[in-house]
Amino acid sequence: MRYRLDLILRPAEGALLRVIGTAERRGYTPLAIEGRQQIDAQEWRVMLVVEGERGADSLRKQMEKLYDCLAVEIREETIE
Repeated sequence: MRYRLDLILRPAEGALLRVIGTAERRGYTPLAIEGRQQIDAQEWRVMLVVEGERGADSLRKQMEKLYDCLAVEIREETIE
């Protein structure tokens, strides 16, 4: 299955690496990443596409445990 994660992160050193590492340790392969910093806010908006055999709920719960992850939304992507 392929999933898209829409994340809001604190702009902290290593935050992005922790997010990617968490996905990889849970058995997901990162396929694409895109991000931007909000102009007037102290947060990063990151879109991460991953692929894996496991369901998305366990990945969402793990991401929510990360200190630098303020919000996460996961949805299934269709492969075209």
